[in-house]
Amino acid sequence: MSEPVLQVEGLRKAFGGVIAVDTVSFEVAAGRLFAIIGPNGAGKSTCFNMVGGQLLPDAGRVQLAGQDITGLPPRRIWRLGVGRTFQVAATFTAMTVVENVQMAFISHRRRLRALLPTARKLYRAEAMAVLERVGMADQAERQCGLLAYGDIKRVELAIALAHEPRLLLMDEPTAGMAPKERIALMALTADIVRERGISVLFTEHDMDVVFAHADTLLVLDRGRTVATGTPDAVRDNAEVQRIYLGGSGVEAAQRAMEARA
Repeated sequence: MSEPVLQVEGLRKAFGGVIAVDTVSFEVAAGRLFAIIGPNGAGKSTCFNMVGGQLLPDAGRVQLAGQDITGLPPRRIWRLGVGRTFQVAATFTAMTVVENVQMAFISHRRRLRALLPTARKLYRAEAMAVLERVGMADQAERQCGLLAYGDIKRVELAIALAHEPRLLLMDEPTAGMAPKERIALMALTADIVRERGISVLFTEHDMDVVFAHADTLLVLDRGRTVATGTPDAVRDNAEVQRIYLGGSGVEAAQRAMEARA
């Protein structure tokens, strides 16, 4: 069996007397989607931000393909092959769609000194290929500020892919999107990451999205691990149902898994 792309061991974080994350451990394999879910205040974002370098853990370790990245700043983690999308998507609104993705390629390949006046010529073909893959090639010349929010999310995914990540962190990737757009975006993401062997760690509140696309789920409550396992195992876990899913949540999980099958 190959080494996991991401290994998290015993992460802990407290804010004053409140323990936000309490000795959490998990692994993410190559080409797999791993979701962290739980009720509000469960510690999802805190755990996520320790992996990405936005927060320094009080204890524990984060390894990327065997390399210890615990406590490294986000830019260094990004340089090691960790991409990220954010709950509130942001692009250069005055620039076109293709220019946004070109900028990502320019940054990734360390060509920032080659900016104006040559930037518009750099990596255009590569940018268009990524936009084609995410379904945005036909809007390549539109300013990002004119796009619908669902399309901005696709551009953000294209920007993340331009960095050629081996691990992609996605914080609430479908937040603010209509239900049909949510499923479509995550289906697209799942197809891309599996064909490229990218690992994905994501947080998400939409149970239809989670149970339709995640390979493994980690459920947190008040900073502690409640359950880790396949969608089937998590859906059927009595404690998960009690503290988080409830009746309607179980039904949503069942619908999503039936659609997945």
